[in-house]
Amino acid sequence: MRACLYIVATPIGNLADLSQRALDVLRSVDLIAAEDTRHSARLMQAHGIQTPMQALHEHNETQRSEALLAQIDAGRSIALISDAGTPLISDPGYTLVRAAHQRGIRVVPIPGACAAITALSVAGLPSDRFCFEGFLPAKANAREQRLQVLRNEPRTLIFYEAPHRIEAALEALAQVFGDARPATLARELTKTYETIVQADLATLLALVRNDPDQRKGEFVLIVQGCPEPESPQAQDDETLLRVLLDYLPLKQAAAAAARLSNGRKNQLYELGLKLQQKQ
Repeated sequence: MRACLYIVATPIGNLADLSQRALDVLRSVDLIAAEDTRHSARLMQAHGIQTPMQALHEHNETQRSEALLAQIDAGRSIALISDAGTPLISDPGYTLVRAAHQRGIRVVPIPGACAAITALSVAGLPSDRFCFEGFLPAKANAREQRLQVLRNEPRTLIFYEAPHRIEAALEALAQVFGDARPATLARELTKTYETIVQADLATLLALVRNDPDQRKGEFVLIVQGCPEPESPQAQDDETLLRVLLDYLPLKQAAAAAARLSNGRKNQLYELGLKLQQKQ
């Protein structure tokens, strides 16, 4: 194989989710840098991969990166994997990948599972714009402060959470964002006890509080963004239409409102229909 650094996504649960390309790379490289070699040994055994592994985790990444990149400079190929999913997404690897680019080493992505994107795809919440927040702070005050910053974020929010903090996280979310904010709780994705529940934050909090089984495993929380406030122009158009509809038929009211506000007649007509339906 060409000497380079491969970033290889591995399954987040179901071992069959490893792609054929990922299998070929993991079997062919000279070395696999794994977050936890003992954890990854199960995946290697399941697929008959006998490539040597070396640990690369948050505690040794800075010290070990130089030696790994020196091996690539010497003509060896290395694959980076995390315990599950796509490396660097709330996992080690950033220091290694940045240093590889600085040295002119080719970095090749081998895409696959990512818990955040997997959860978003089944959440039933807006997915055209979203932001990944990773794990919330463990301490209550810091967690609340972070959520206050995100309170008015209009994009869908993605969080990871640990089982011993999931109840506290949902409680803080409901307190800061409001009980009625829509959200999806995805637990143990692709595993035997996979659970995906869409509800408001108050309902999800009650579910976790009342069922100990729902506090086990690995969690992804998808929370709908804050509704964007209606623009002043839209508010003015609605007020104008309400007055005109008291004196004119809808079509004429929409045409008059369009001339007075420089708005679009079709949009104002649709708005007028909604106002009439509410009456």
